[in-house]
Amino acid sequence: MKNISKILILAINLVIWSCAQEVIDLEQPDSPDSDCITCPDGASSGTASFDKFVTLGSSFVAGFQAGALFNLGQNNSMALMIAQQLECAGGSETFIQPYINSSNGYNVQLSVPEQGIILGRLVLFDPDGAGPESAAPAPAGAPGVPAPYNTADLPTPYAGDRSEINNFAVPLIYLGQALIPDTGNPESPYFNPFWARFSSNPGVTSILQESLIAAGSFYLIWLGVDDMLLHAAFGGADTYPMTSVSDFNAQFNGLISTMLGANPLFKGVVGNIPEIETYPYFTTIPHNTIELDAATANSLQSSVADNYNAFLNAMVQFQVITSEERDARALSYVEGINTVLISDEELTDLTQYMIDNGAQALVPHAQARQTTSTDMIPLSAGAVLGKPYMGNPLAVQGVSWPLADQYALTVSEIIEIKTNTAGYNAIIEGAVAGSGDRLVLADVNSAYNVLLGASISSGGLVVDDVALASTFAPPVGAYSEDGLHPNERGYVYTANVFIQAINSKFDATVPFLCMNNYSGTGLPVSP
Repeated sequence: MKNISKILILAINLVIWSCAQEVIDLEQPDSPDSDCITCPDGASSGTASFDKFVTLGSSFVAGFQAGALFNLGQNNSMALMIAQQLECAGGSETFIQPYINSSNGYNVQLSVPEQGIILGRLVLFDPDGAGPESAAPAPAGAPGVPAPYNTADLPTPYAGDRSEINNFAVPLIYLGQALIPDTGNPESPYFNPFWARFSSNPGVTSILQESLIAAGSFYLIWLGVDDMLLHAAFGGADTYPMTSVSDFNAQFNGLISTMLGANPLFKGVVGNIPEIETYPYFTTIPHNTIELDAATANSLQSSVADNYNAFLNAMVQFQVITSEERDARALSYVEGINTVLISDEELTDLTQYMIDNGAQALVPHAQARQTTSTDMIPLSAGAVLGKPYMGNPLAVQGVSWPLADQYALTVSEIIEIKTNTAGYNAIIEGAVAGSGDRLVLADVNSAYNVLLGASISSGGLVVDDVALASTFAPPVGAYSEDGLHPNERGYVYTANVFIQAINSKFDATVPFLCMNNYSGTGLPVSP
C-alpha cells in the first residue's frame, strides 16, 4: 500500500454545527405575547378523578434531558407539568418527585466512576470553541457541539419520604426492568442506579409494584421508548439489544393487566413510541459530511481506495464476494463533499483473506464501505468523526479509517428498528383498546412526526407564538443537547399531547400548558 502520509488531515471540515444544522440566528427571541392562560376558571376532570396522580415511565417522564437527570430538568419534568395542569381541574396540590439534588446531574452513558470520570449534563459551547471552566474542552473547530460538564454527582439516595412519591419514572430503563425487583439490585445486570436511589425496597420490590402501592386515582404510563432507543443510539450494536416484539407483547400486556386488576378504580393515559427519524440524534450528521480538497481526495484515492478496490476485484474473481457486493463496497474520494467511511458487519468479513494474501494493511477495511443516503450517523459519532484512531494521524475515522459499527445505522438496522417500533405501538394500542374504556392512548408518535415536518427554514411549528422544530439548535429546537430527549419546550409539546388525549376520552377540560412560559435549549455557553 502506498504511504498515506500524504493525506492532508486538516483539510477535513467536520464542524457539525455548520454542516448539519440550518443556519439560524443565535439570539434569544423576545417573550411573545399569547392568549394562553395557565389555569383558567371552570376546568374539570370530567369522568376521571385526579385526586392522586401517579406516573410510571422512563427518561421522558422523569425530566431527563441533555444526557442527564439534574435539578432543572426535574423541575420541568413532563410528569410535573401535567400534574400542575391536573390541579387546575380538581387534582391534588401535591406531586412528589425523587429529586436528584444536583445542578449538573449524572451522565450515566459517559461517566466511568471506577476510573474517576464523573460527567454531568451536556451543554453547547460558544462559537469560538471555548467552554465554561467546569466543562470538558470542546473539540477543536467544533462550536456548538454538545459536551458534558466535568462537575457532576453520582446518584445519591433520595432523602424524602419514599412512601409519598408520585413520579415513578426511571431514566434509561427497558419496559421489562419496570417489572422485576432486580432493577434495584446492584449485583444484577438489570440494575439501574436511578431506581435504587429512591426505591423503598431496592432489589425486593419492582417499579410497577411500588407505583401500585401509591394507589393513584389517575395514572400516566409511558414505558417502552428505551426498548428501541438505547439500541438505536448505539448504532444497532449488541451493547443494548432491542426487545423482541413477542417479549414486548408479553411484558406490556402483563403490566396493563396487573395494573387494571390491582386497582379497579383508576383511569389513565398511555403513551406510544416515537419513530427513530423524529429524533435529531439520528438526523443531525448527514451521511455526506466529509469535505476534502483536491490534493487530499487524490491522495486518499491512490493510497486507500485504489488498493482496496483492487482487492475487492480479486475477491470477485475468486468468488468470495459477488460483483454487487464489490460495487457497494468500492471506495471513491472526490474534491468537495464525500460520504462517511463505515464498518458494516453485514458485509462479508474479508479479514482472513487479507491476511492470507499479504494485505494486512487492509484488515481495518475488512467490512468497509462508504455511506449512502439510507444510512444514519448518530450524533455520538461527532466525538470521533475526523479524529485519528488510537492517535494514528494516518487513520482518520470516517475518512481513511472506518467508523466502528456503533457509530452508524445501516438500512437493514433501521428497518429492523422501525419494524419493532411499529410492533410495540400496535401492542400498546391494543392494550389500551382492551382496557374497558379505562385507558386512553396519547399518540406521541404522530405528534413528533408533525414536529419533524416543521423545518427551521419554514419557520417551524408555531405553538403559543413560539416556533418549534425537530432539532436541538436554539432558539427553535424542541430537543435538548443530547438530541434524544426534549428540552423544556419539547416536554410542554409532549405534555399537551397527553392532556389532549385525557380531555378527549374523559370529557375533561384540563388546560394546556403555555409554551411561552418555558425555555428552549440554551445558547452556546461562554467561560
